[in-house]
Amino acid sequence: MDVNSLLERALNFDFLSKEEGIYLYHHAATADLTYVANELRKVQVPHGKVTWQIDRNVNTTNVCIANCKFCNFFRRPGHEESYITDIETYKQKIEETFKYGGDQLLLQGGHHPDLGIEFYASLFKQLKDLYPALKLHSLGPPEIAHVAKLEGMSHLDVLTVLKEAGLDSLPGAGAEILNDRVRRLISKGKCGGQEWLDVMRAAHKINLPTSATMMFGHIETIEERFEHLVWIREVQDEKPEGHHGFIAFIPWPFQDDGTLLKRLRGITNDVTGDEYVRMIALSRIMLPNIKNIQASWLTVGKRVAQLCLHGGANDFGSIMIEENVVSAAGAPHRFTSQTIQDAIAEAGFEPQLRTQTYQFREIPESMVEQVINY
Repeated sequence: MDVNSLLERALNFDFLSKEEGIYLYHHAATADLTYVANELRKVQVPHGKVTWQIDRNVNTTNVCIANCKFCNFFRRPGHEESYITDIETYKQKIEETFKYGGDQLLLQGGHHPDLGIEFYASLFKQLKDLYPALKLHSLGPPEIAHVAKLEGMSHLDVLTVLKEAGLDSLPGAGAEILNDRVRRLISKGKCGGQEWLDVMRAAHKINLPTSATMMFGHIETIEERFEHLVWIREVQDEKPEGHHGFIAFIPWPFQDDGTLLKRLRGITNDVTGDEYVRMIALSRIMLPNIKNIQASWLTVGKRVAQLCLHGGANDFGSIMIEENVVSAAGAPHRFTSQTIQDAIAEAGFEPQLRTQTYQFREIPESMVEQVINY
């Protein structure tokens, strides 16, 4: 294999194999990877703007029986700190989100053993009846698989019921690394990698927009990272013509603070800024059929995320008015609607507010600036 010929093929939007991606990871210079990824971005996102979003991560429950080794957020059933969010809390959080200019809830929780399809369908319908303009970007493949098992339903049937109840899009949560060797060690209680992909296939069949993610930098091999990227690309390639499929890909490094992986096995996050920029660039190169690549400022910080905008990323994600899961493992970074725009402008790009499906939004005139403590 030869770096230059592989990069030339990448510039032509060829699908590189897992082995070819690994070769680039080990042998290509960062400058060459970011150059090629940036050229691909210019073709795929010709407006040249960097998009961002205002939404809020609200948790339906913190009860979970998946027992992931990287999660500090969950509580076991019956724990004194366990909860299920009530409708009055949702109303307060939604109205506050609207005040800050947001239009969406990223609604997720745990694998609660008692919450099935009726609970989620009823919740979505109630929220949409109260707030018809609200977008629900909710649950994720592991939660869909969990509900399907509880109810004895297919993934497709669960998703169809939830879409009819008000679900607007499905996050790419719970992907971690899709190889089942990794999943057995870090998230044994979640669905396997192929089931995660099958849930996404079902979502694409009913034209439910989705995103895909990768949490890396823990126990996975480089081969398993690129296997993950190839599997995501294959599912995207299978989506029905004209359907949304994966509208974005978001990779981020494992956050280790206080996690079982760190305490019991000594696994720490040693992903450098350079490695993260390289993985953003390689994500753009390996996923030529996914238009939007998001830099995870929440986990890598402002400056590294800004560099990613010159290496293939075109999206800065959400200001996340509220986020409890990744933050519980040590992600310290925060943005407001003003500071995220300032960061994008500092990097040399025009910031553009967007919806979940990457339609441009005007900044609401009545928006109140969020105040946060850094």
